[in-house]
Order: sequence, then structure tokens, then C-alpha cells
Amino acid sequence: MTQKFLFFADGISAWVGKIFAWSILLLTFAIGYEVFSRYVFGRPTTWAFDASYMLYGTLFMMAGAYTLSRNGHVRGDFIYRTFTPRGQAAMDFVLYILFFFPGMIAFIYSGWGFFHLSWLINEHSSFTPAGPPIWPFKGLIPLAGGLMILQGVAETIRCVICMRTGEWPQRLHDVEELEKVLLEEHGAHPDAAHAREAV
Repeated sequence: MTQKFLFFADGISAWVGKIFAWSILLLTFAIGYEVFSRYVFGRPTTWAFDASYMLYGTLFMMAGAYTLSRNGHVRGDFIYRTFTPRGQAAMDFVLYILFFFPGMIAFIYSGWGFFHLSWLINEHSSFTPAGPPIWPFKGLIPLAGGLMILQGVAETIRCVICMRTGEWPQRLHDVEELEKVLLEEHGAHPDAAHAREAV
């Protein structure tokens, strides 16, 4: 039952992350079109700047839970990798409780306030003449926080299981870090930090 919940949370994070990953394609097209239009036709667009920061912000926020589900966020590996799995789990557990969950709750609370006010006044961008609406973009802030909370609960459960058993439970897996691939190709074993990535 516990493993099903962990895979469920991983699956939701992966589904959302992969859908919003298409933002990078739209962002590439928007910036490419702006450069082409500006320097070839001498006619800069009135919407590319707004599109670029909204699409990049969308990608950054909505990929957060997916990255967390794949254990891909930055950490001080030079210290972390020297710990046993139980030590890693204990450190992660404390950091989730003290910093992650309070931070995400504040993120959701503030984000909802930004979105609600923006929606009430039908806020539009003032950066460019096109002035697209901003409230849908701001609505992603509390949504991203909610997804991070869901994945954070799954990661905290993983920490508890590892502290009890000494081994990290499995997680959904669809990508490999290049460092791990290279180590395995040369017959070396991934370090302890990468043992969390169960295939």
C-alpha cells in the first residue's frame, strides 16, 4: 500500500512535469521568432518578452515536483555521499520537516494571495504593449506548491522506510544521471548518494 502511494505520487509528478516540459519548445519558438522578426524584418514583436518569462517560469515551477521525484535537486553531495543510507535518510527527514514543508506552505499561501488579487483585478502585463493577462500564470504558483507538498510527503515516507530498513525504497525511474551511466559503463559502482535511484 505504501509503495503504491509512492509510485502514485511519482506518477503524478512525472505526468505534470512531462506535460509542462513542452513549454521549452514553445519558449524556443517564441525567442527564435522574436530574433528572426527583429533582425530580418526589423519588426520586433510586442509579446515575446512576456511569453519568454511566463513560459520559463511555468517550466521552472511545474518541473519542481518531477525533479524531486527523481532525486534531481541540487545538494552538497561531497558530504552527503559519505553517509550511510540511514544517515542520508535521517538528514533528509529533518530537512523536510524543518525547511521544506514550512517553505512550501508559505509558497502556497503567498502564491494564492498573488493569484487571487491578480484574478480579481484581471491583471495584465505592463512590460509590453500587448499586455497579456498574468493571472493564469500566477495561478500556477499555488498549484506548483501543492504538487511539491504531495511529492514531499512521498519523499518523507521514503526517508522513514530507509531509516527503518537501511535501504531506499524504489522510485519510478525514467532517466539516468550521466555520472551514474559513466560509472556503470566503466565497471564502477555508483556512490551511496545514487543508491537512491532504484532501477
